[in-house]
This record gives sequence, C-alpha cells and structure tokens, in this order.
Amino acid sequence: MAKVLITETVLRDAHQSLIATRMSTPEMLPILSAMDKCGFYSVECWGGATFDSCLRFLNEDPWERLRILRREMPNTKLQMLFRGQNMLGYRHYADDVLEYFVQKSVANGIDIIRIFDALNDVRNLQTAVKAAKKEGAHAQIAISYTLGEIFTTDYYVKYAKQIEECGADSICIKDMAALLTPYRTEELVKALKANVQLHTHYTSGLASMCLLKGIEAGVDAIDTAMSPLANGTSHAPTESMVAALQGTPYDTGLDLKQLTELRPYFMELRKKYLDSGLLDPKMLAVDANALIYQVPGGMLSNLLSQLKQAGKSDKFDEVLQEVPRVRKDAGYPPLVTPTSQIVGTQAVFNVIMGERYKTVTKEFKGLVKGEYGKTPAPIDPEFRRKILGDEKPIDCRPADLIEPELDKLKAEAAKWAQQDEDVLSYAMFGQVAEKFFEKRRDKQNGIDAVHADKQNKVMPV
Repeated sequence: MAKVLITETVLRDAHQSLIATRMSTPEMLPILSAMDKCGFYSVECWGGATFDSCLRFLNEDPWERLRILRREMPNTKLQMLFRGQNMLGYRHYADDVLEYFVQKSVANGIDIIRIFDALNDVRNLQTAVKAAKKEGAHAQIAISYTLGEIFTTDYYVKYAKQIEECGADSICIKDMAALLTPYRTEELVKALKANVQLHTHYTSGLASMCLLKGIEAGVDAIDTAMSPLANGTSHAPTESMVAALQGTPYDTGLDLKQLTELRPYFMELRKKYLDSGLLDPKMLAVDANALIYQVPGGMLSNLLSQLKQAGKSDKFDEVLQEVPRVRKDAGYPPLVTPTSQIVGTQAVFNVIMGERYKTVTKEFKGLVKGEYGKTPAPIDPEFRRKILGDEKPIDCRPADLIEPELDKLKAEAAKWAQQDEDVLSYAMFGQVAEKFFEKRRDKQNGIDAVHADKQNKVMPV
C-alpha cells in the first residue's frame, strides 16, 4: 500500500469539460509557479482539445503554450492526452507524422503521454507507444470505459492484456462519460491487477465514491480538478480527495493548506466564465441521466452549443435520447473524441432533420466504413449497406492504407512555417492553422488585422 498519486486536470480536462477548452495561456500563467510547488504527480495540461481550441478560438500557438508550461513548471511532470493514430486531429495519420508529433511533444516538454483509441482497437495504439518510449516519455494507455452488453469485465481484462503486450508503462481506466459506479470500479480494478490510474467525471455524482473504492482496490493514481472547476461534467475536487485520504495509508502527501491557496485564483476565473456565459450553470450540476444517455461532459457542452447555433436548444433531451440509438447502430463505439463528436453530430442531424440518417455526415460514414478501426461490436450488414452504398468496408489497421505523408505536408506548410512544429499544426487542422499562421504573420508585421479587414471592404458610395 503506497501513497496515492494525484494528476491535476484543471489546465486541460476540467476546462475542456466545463467551458469547451477556452482557458487561455494568459489565464493560466499567473498560477503556474504556485501549482509547480504543490507536488502533484503530474499536471495534465496539453493535448485533447486544447490544441484545436488554441488555434481555432484563442489565436494561440499550442506549441508556445507547452513551452511556457514547461518553463513555469520545471518540477512537475507535464502530461498530455493523445488520440492514438488520430494524434490530436480527427482522422488517422501516417506513422511518420505520428512519430514526428511524439518527438516534438517530448522535445517541447511533455513527460507522460496518455494514449487512447476511441474504439479500444489496440492496432491504433502500437505506433504511438513505440514512439513515446523511443523518446523516453512514459507511455500510458487508457482504456475507453463504456457500458453495453459486450463490455464485460472479461472484455476489459482481455484489452488490458493486449495493452501490456503493446509495451505500455501503465494503464488508465478512462471513464469519460461518468458511467462507473463505486462497486463496479472496485471489481474492475481488482480484475485488472496492473499499474492503474483512474480517470472519471463527476457528471453522474459518483466520482468521489468511485475514486475511493478504486483506491481501496489498488489504484495507484487518480485524476482530480481544483475545486472551483471541479464537479458537474468535470472531475472530483482535488482538495476534497486529498482531505479524504489524509492520515490514512493512502495519504497523498499533498499539503491541503497549499492547495487551498490556489483556490481563490481559480474561483476568480470561474466567476469570469459564469459572468461571460462561457460556463453554463447546467454543466456544474449533477445529472444522473448520464448513466442512461452515456454522454461524456465535453460532449454535452458541444451538443448544447450545436443546438444553440441551430436555434434548436429545446431539442436537447431528444438528442440525448437519440445518442444511444445511433451508438448501437454504429457498433457500440465508446463515446470519446472523435467518436463522441461523430455520434453526437449524427444524433443532432437525425433530430433536426426529423428523419433518421436522412443526412449522414462524412465522419459517421467513415466510422461505419472502418476508417477509424474495428468497432467493439459488429455493425449490422444491412445498416452498413444503407450508409455506405456500394463502398467496401475497411478491415485492416486504417493507417496501413496511408502512405508516408510528412514530406508532402512539410512542402504544403512551407509558406507558413516559422518553426518545425508548424507542419504538425497544419497537418491536423489545415485551414484553421493557415488562418492562425496568417494572423500571426500580420501581428509580426504590425498590421492591425481588424483595421486591414475594414480597409478591404468596399465602402458604400
């Protein structure tokens, strides 16, 4: 029995789950040095949707953010979330691009790479694990936890064995949709008998209990979030878990007083997000419906946002009821990026159009075709034909069909690139990255982009 390690998620998954990943680097900067002194096992601060959000919404270079985090937190392991063969994008990439991405992530400051595949297809993880180990990073593979008749304890034990054979340094149970219950957690952790980290969300109100039962069953590390940005679709509060374990054989060794000194800073940010409307109070409430709809926190906020944009926010409950039906049709993919977005968007279309699958997104078609890998359950051949028409499904590891593409991407990005890493931003986010590069260049040239835009518009005579 050893002390329990804490991974602090406030700089990544907490704000991804609550405010669609909109915390900016300037908002993080003032508190980083105080966080560095706390003694967390790691701080999860990069990867996931942070990369996309930096480029698309915050006009920030995600690589520069990572370098700042590394500089300001020299004593803390920096952790990222990595989507296997998808990297941080929404399609599969060639092995040479993935290897280059891992190399650059570690070179810029990442210590721990948590790698997962949305379909729990181990073939999509092998290149990433090898690359992480080659660069000297800790390669942790996350099991995407979900419910459904095929997801038995035996299913997870078999997957854990595949993970071990893959060469991972540790395993994480990634309960992104808050579907674990306390006694299920205990059963699963005991069955896995491995070096296990536990990641669960507070959406259904069970997170703290699950963490406690997991710890008693042998979990080595847990993910938590500073209390102002905890609970709801986020995680169990860091301070509360530290207090719960104090003076027990599982004592984290973290200083509660030191942690509470961080609280006022994040409380101010929370207030700012609530006042601006960025943080919807709905996201802070417990919703036991999560156990029925099986939708992760980040996906909830995205669905709400999609419906608001379409002026259909009154259809929220209908969409939530449609999600499990779409998921069943698609072979029971666990709902985590990118499958959560794919299934969620398709559910939104099914409801808004008033007819199921009248409009099928390119990504949903790709999922059914096998472009993302093998789904946990077979897809009904008739449904597959309905979605694919005459197209043939893919049965091999999808990346085996992708030619090396790094040189081609480097050539395409050459006119924008100011650092090696820019090619990776371009590889994943294409036009979004180009827009960012353009703004960056304008800023460097001292051009006021807004003013320039106004000048280019034809004035009415």
